[in-house]
Amino acid sequence: MREEARNWLEQAKEDLETAEANFQTKRYYACAFFCQQAAEKALKALTIERLHEFPRTHSLVELGIKVGFGKDEDLIELNPDYTISRYPDAASAVPAKIYTAKKAEEKLEAAKRVLEKVNKWIK
Repeated sequence: MREEARNWLEQAKEDLETAEANFQTKRYYACAFFCQQAAEKALKALTIERLHEFPRTHSLVELGIKVGFGKDEDLIELNPDYTISRYPDAASAVPAKIYTAKKAEEKLEAAKRVLEKVNKWIK
């Protein structure tokens, strides 16, 4: 594996652990954000490894299509959390008040599936 791809994948795994820690402390909005970040960085690692290019987008859907995921449901689920989990104007509310344990758990499971898939494809 290329070193750059390995670094992105390693950070993706760290972000997933951070998401889990935020879930445990009931910071559900932060959990959602780090789930999105984990998926994004894993997809960037896969893009670097497979296509030998660095993608300049935060869209999980766009990244997924580029590397062969297609319109993956997990990517669609996580995609909006890049902005909605952080910005009241994007969320039309305070992000810390709109994320629930159930929603955060769904996001964690989606991020885990994305990383599992990337790990299989990148080897």
